[in-house]
Amino acid sequence: MKMVLAGYGTRGDTEPFAAVGRELLRRGHDVCMAVAPELVGFLELAELDAVPFGPESLASGRNRTIQDPVTGVVDEQECLSRAMVQWGTTLTALANGADLLITGRIEQGLAANVAEYYGIPQATLHFFPGAHLPLSGWAGPVTEEAEAAQRRALGLPEVTEHSTRSLEIQAYDALCFPELAAEWADGDGWRPFVGALTLELPTEADDEVLSWIAEGTPPIYFGFGSGVWLPNAAQTVGAISVACARLGKRALFCSGASDFNDAPHSDHVKVVGAVNHSAVFPACRAVVHQGGAGTTAAGMRAGIPTLILWHPINDQRIWADAVRRLKVGSGRAFSVSNLGSLVADLRSILDPQCITRAREVAAQMTKPALSVASAADLLEDAGRMGRVGA
Repeated sequence: MKMVLAGYGTRGDTEPFAAVGRELLRRGHDVCMAVAPELVGFLELAELDAVPFGPESLASGRNRTIQDPVTGVVDEQECLSRAMVQWGTTLTALANGADLLITGRIEQGLAANVAEYYGIPQATLHFFPGAHLPLSGWAGPVTEEAEAAQRRALGLPEVTEHSTRSLEIQAYDALCFPELAAEWADGDGWRPFVGALTLELPTEADDEVLSWIAEGTPPIYFGFGSGVWLPNAAQTVGAISVACARLGKRALFCSGASDFNDAPHSDHVKVVGAVNHSAVFPACRAVVHQGGAGTTAAGMRAGIPTLILWHPINDQRIWADAVRRLKVGSGRAFSVSNLGSLVADLRSILDPQCITRAREVAAQMTKPALSVASAADLLEDAGRMGRVGA
């Protein structure tokens, strides 16, 4: 079967598509990938070919200087509007002759139009609860207008909503949101939970980091993802260094998208660009991060406590609330965190009860290989539905 997978965003948004795409390719399917331009090279690490999908997601958001809130909203609206036109064009081209079209949340409406145009099934990967709901705020009208314009361009009739249900894979564990899992259990299986999808790719720093960890006590991992740029990186590392020193702990800091060239150096803090979470997290004492779905799942699978310092975007606070409910960690807004709160929060998650609970939850998490296999099985089944009306 020809499978088209298109997902826009930073690495955390892209890796689940790559993980499933690689498995589908291994099973002998014709896999077409589309990702943000700056991540085409990342797909090559997974031995996958990809085409650019829309504008650069990371660089455009990080490097733009916003003068005021009104200007910022207008810029974001214009960026999303332009992006959706490009996404629609790419999806229409790639889906010609496809058996299944798979996208993320924000492209779901465009994909529904293209799937209807070609008479093929579609599927979506969702990485957090609420991803099945319509986009809110200013983004909602922008997407609705773009989707309506696309329907007109494709010669499709005007509709208020798509009548057919499509597969919406929940790429996270049901145990994180038991009430939602119970609500959807009475459905017809079109929102299945499979667990987090990851490539578990090694990095050049893994051996060096694991050797450094082995030389002393397990460190606390700190990382804020590829999509978060810290303007005061040196100050952040300094605060982490002091906090860990007060607790007698070592710190492993992954710089991600931020520049740490001017950050202070100390014997108990190691700064690297990136690591393989699945290899390094089990050797750490705890994990502190921004609250991305993939990093949250990696920490929980490793059986170590989590502290999420979230930013008010997407799903980060949702995951902070989830780890708190599961009693495997805590969360706080990054904007209100300081040295005092960091020390207190680290003490809290390093409590023996929290450590024990983290190990208990880890035993209940879906294993990475099973998550990818389950997602691929579901997509194969969806693809076998064939063309509508065929």
